[in-house]
Amino acid sequence: MTIEQHRAELEMLRGEIELLMSERQSLLRAAGAAAVFVAQLDSSVLPENTYTAADILAHALNALREDTLKDALEIVRPEFEGGASEEGRGR
Repeated sequence: MTIEQHRAELEMLRGEIELLMSERQSLLRAAGAAAVFVAQLDSSVLPENTYTAADILAHALNALREDTLKDALEIVRPEFEGGASEEGRGR
């Protein structure tokens, strides 16, 4: 394999890593928002047809590693401490 081939391969790997890191940030943001949502949810007012979805979500969040969940919460914490932005409301 030539040096140029190695460089091209390295560049491709860098691109893949950047893509994966970006995707990780998006997934952490979704997990963080879901965790805050579940924590603030009043299960006594949930419609019965949402129990299964809420249970699946709660189990998925509980299955996350502690450090992953901490990272997820850190990403969304500023928005929840300062109130949801106008842009994010009503979606």
